Amino acid sequence: MKRCFWVDEKSDIYVKYHDEEWGVPKYDDRDLFELLVLESFQAGLAWITVLKKREAFREAFDGFDVVKVSKYDENKINELLNNEKIIRSRGKIAASINNAKVFLEIQKEYGSFSNYIWGFTGNTVIKREEADLPVSTPLSDRISKDLKKRGMKYVGTVIIYSYLQAIGVVNDHDKDCFRAAEGKCIGSQSRTTR
Repeated sequence: MKRCFWVDEKSDIYVKYHDEEWGVPKYDDRDLFELLVLESFQAGLAWITVLKKREAFREAFDGFDVVKVSKYDENKINELLNNEKIIRSRGKIAASINNAKVFLEIQKEYGSFSNYIWGFTGNTVIKREEADLPVSTPLSDRISKDLKKRGMKYVGTVIIYSYLQAIGVVNDHDKDCFRAAEGKCIGSQSRTTR
């Protein structure tokens, strides 16, 4: 079975992520918050590093309950910094708490974060056909700029493009990937960190 070029076929966790999740449209705010946090923690690291720690992150971050995360205090930050099962970065932890607060503000404004993020494409999945893709696009530039303006951190255009791929707003499976053959996606993908 042919998969996207970036999938390590020897890694069950990578194969499962590719086959069942990556590029599949997500609309649930809990899922959208989880992936936003994980993408920000991935900055500077390989995605497989985050995937291997995903369950530990879920436990450490209260199942990515955005309200709970928005209320984390210094004691919780220290607890997370001492948790060897996750990526321990004070800046990324602080950004997650900050971003949770902004996420809640966006929910209030738009009814849900899903309404906000999908509104950038008019609720349409972007199916890419180019042979080579950059690590960012005008869409990720626009969303990144807006999130930063709202006060989010660790949401640069490269992180946001990766996030859009993860949540299925952008579908970048290789044209010869079995997922493309199923009609779920078309196009090509040139990221090397995924």
